[in-house]
Parts: sequence; structure tokens; C-alpha cells
Amino acid sequence: MEVEKMDENEWKYHGEGNQSLVVSHCQRCVVLRFLKSPPNQNKTSEEILHHLQNIVDFGKHVMKQFFGENYVHHGEIIQLPLDFVRQLCLKIQPERPESRCDKDMDTLSGYAMCLPNLTRLQTYRVVEHRPILCIEIKPKCGFIPFSSHVSQEIKHKVCRYCMHQHLKVANGKWKRPSKYCPLDLFSGNKQRMHFALKSLFQEAQNNLKIFKNGELIYGCRDDQDCVSDWNELARHLKPFFFPSNGMIGGPHCTRTIVKELIHVITMTLLSSTDACRAGDMKTVPISQGRSYCEASAFNKELVRNGKHKVESSGLPRGCLLYKTLQAQMLDTLDIEGLYPLYSRVEQYLEEFPEERSTLQIDGPYNEAFYEKLLDLSTEDDGTVAFALTKVQQYRIAMTAKDCSIMIALSPCLQDECSEQRPVVLTSKSRFNFSVSVLDLDLKPYESIPHQHKLDGKIVNYYLKNVEAKDDPVMSSLFKENEDCTLVLHKV
Repeated sequence: MEVEKMDENEWKYHGEGNQSLVVSHCQRCVVLRFLKSPPNQNKTSEEILHHLQNIVDFGKHVMKQFFGENYVHHGEIIQLPLDFVRQLCLKIQPERPESRCDKDMDTLSGYAMCLPNLTRLQTYRVVEHRPILCIEIKPKCGFIPFSSHVSQEIKHKVCRYCMHQHLKVANGKWKRPSKYCPLDLFSGNKQRMHFALKSLFQEAQNNLKIFKNGELIYGCRDDQDCVSDWNELARHLKPFFFPSNGMIGGPHCTRTIVKELIHVITMTLLSSTDACRAGDMKTVPISQGRSYCEASAFNKELVRNGKHKVESSGLPRGCLLYKTLQAQMLDTLDIEGLYPLYSRVEQYLEEFPEERSTLQIDGPYNEAFYEKLLDLSTEDDGTVAFALTKVQQYRIAMTAKDCSIMIALSPCLQDECSEQRPVVLTSKSRFNFSVSVLDLDLKPYESIPHQHKLDGKIVNYYLKNVEAKDDPVMSSLFKENEDCTLVLHKV
């Protein structure tokens, strides 16, 4: 693709994260990813190239091994004319959310990553005029810690996501807590999965986005910029699910259409479109730890109905959710057990700073790096090698806990379907689909102390402000205190 011959007006702002900014082409199924940096802190061209090469290598040599060839798209590095990059930066700057403008797009090196646009089908070429729907889900951590290093019993009962919701609401990040619980989505039980997805639709936050032909139609582009009107969403979706236009309008129609979409998402998440199976690797048994979260709204509803056991059907071994969970469960020690090992590595690096490159903390992320990750031994022999292996496994797990799953759907006719093209059916329609995984940059080694501190904040806030109020005895004490009035009389 000769990017330099394309006018900058053919590209549009697509989104951004903490370290990079993405633009997509209006006609072609490609995106360009540029690194960002705070003002006056620009990296050299060599540093930019090295950083981008690490991202590509990590996706190619590490994450593809965990997720499979069809799910991971690592892209390639290209060099662009600087004039093209500067003009592109000027064009998209007005479209960037204000909260993201604290960092500038790299306009000095000319290097960028060229990637497929994952809001489009990836498995094969499709008729260009066909509309395409894409659902982006950030599923978060799908298991409860099973490590003996966990110091607070609540962490063995309530998942990190559900606890963190309350702290985020208290800090003003979100207006209300979501009923979504990752353990319901990762359960493989369709009833629980439907409940989890419906909860995401009700409170998308930054865990659900829906695109139509590459344009965001539902979800949050930024914390303060949300599009979440169910009726407006149903208007966009109706041609996909009821093309004959035979349904009446109103709330019933909206609920029916959303229900159809939830069914499609569930079926694609449980599908397998890649020959590489996570089960072929010696990873962590999913049976470890409990399969439900006590704070889940689904679980609470069962308890209210007199049922005390949540059924877990289990995930098909070839599906992307299974592979994601396997990678997440490389976090075998929890941050509480991991942090002392991180400190051991840090102490070693203070004594021997020149060893940092030998330990491959900052790359290269090659086959040798991946091979070391497969050592799942639990016996701590006191060495730096053991500590480093666990630290690197934790970084992989954190990456998998924060990745996004992209599901692209395109309507197809019955005579167009074949065994080579994955298809999902609804009551009135059929779709070709592709499933991909996004946001697979390795989590920074330096972020581990922050994760340790944040974990304590989340748990302590939950224990102090949420669990105490849910306890019947403590709840009555809170109520008595609220109803008590002290009246002072003159003497």
C-alpha cells in the first residue's frame, strides 16, 4: 500500500490509548497507529522505531502463540513522508477528545504501524457495498484469584472488576456501577453470558463499543463522550436483523433486536475459527478457583430465588474466550505474591544494571522470550531467574486481562455460505463473521508497583464501604445510625 500517494483527507481519527493514536482509511480496510508522547518529551526516531518493533515482535512471537494465527494481527512498520504525517496530525487534531490532548502524536520520526481495520471482516474479502457491524468487548479478568498469597478473604469471593466498579464510581469516573461481571461472560453458560452482555448494553462504560461501517454508534469514545441510546441503536441494527422490515416499532422491537444481537455475540464468542488450540500448551488448569463471583447480579438473583450454586458450562477449548482466560491465568500468584518477586528482580538490577538487557525486560520479544513463559513451576528456589519468569508471566496475564475482542459481522445470503466462511444464524438473518483480539501491547514492567498499590485501594474501599453495608448485622447498625437524631435542650 503506497500511503504516501494517499491524500490525508482520506484518513480519519479512529481512536487512541495512553501511548498511541490510530487513524483509519475511509475506503481501505487499514489503520495507521502512531506513538504519542507528552509535549517537549519527543523520543528520537531510533527510539520510536525500536518501540514499534517491540510491539510488532511481541504480537508476532508471543501473543500469536497464546491466541492463534487468525485472532492476532501484529501488523508491520512503515515509514511515511513527514509532510504527510504533519498534515494528517492537523486534520485529526480537532476530532480528538480534550482529555486525550495531553500528549502529542509523533510527527518527527515518520514511523507508524500499518494494521488491518478490525471493524471489518478479516477472514476473507467481502463485497464492498455490504454493511458491516462490529462489536468491541473488553472482557477484563475472568477468574477469581486462587493464590495462597491472597491476604484478604474477600478476593477469593468477589472478582476484581466488581470490586473496582465501586471505587470508580466513588472517584467520579462513572455515574453508577455496572451489573456486568466478567466471570459470567467467561462461564460458557449461555444464560449467564446473555446476562453479562445485557449488563454491558445497559452500562457500556469503556467495555463495549459498537461500530457500523467503522463509525461508532454505541458506547464511549472517551469517559465523557458516551453514545448509549437503545432506541437509536435498534434503528441502526434493524436492517441487519430484520431486513424485511416486517416488525412493528416501539420498546418491544428494541428489546427483540438487542436480544438478537446478544445471541449472535454469544455464538461467535463460543466459536472456534483457529486451528491453534490453547489446550495444546502447558498452561494453567481453568478448574482452579471458584467459577462465580458473589457480587454478580446474576448470582445474587439466584440466591434470592433459593438457589446457591451457579452452573458453569465451561468454554470450548478452541474459542477465543478460552484462550484469553488461559493467558490471564498465568497470573498464578496474584499481585500480592508477585510483588516480593518483583522486588527481588529490582534489587538485582540495582546491583547489576547492565543485566537488564540480558534479562529481556525490555525485549527483544522473540521465540526465546516465549519459551521462558511456559515454565509453570511453583517451587521458588530463591533465584532471580524464577522471580523474573513469574514477573514476565504476570505481565502477559495483565495484557490478556486488558485486551479487547473485536467481532465483525456482515449479512450474507444462503447461497453465499460455505464451510470455509464461518456463519452465525439468527431468526431472520445470517452473518459471516470474524473474531480478532486487539490491545495486546505488553504491560510495562514499571507498572507493577502501581498495580500493587491499586489492588490494596480497591480491596480496602470495597471492605469499608460496600461489604459492610451488605452484611445484615452491619447494615442494621448503619440504618440505626442514620435514623438516630440527637436533640439538645436548653438547661
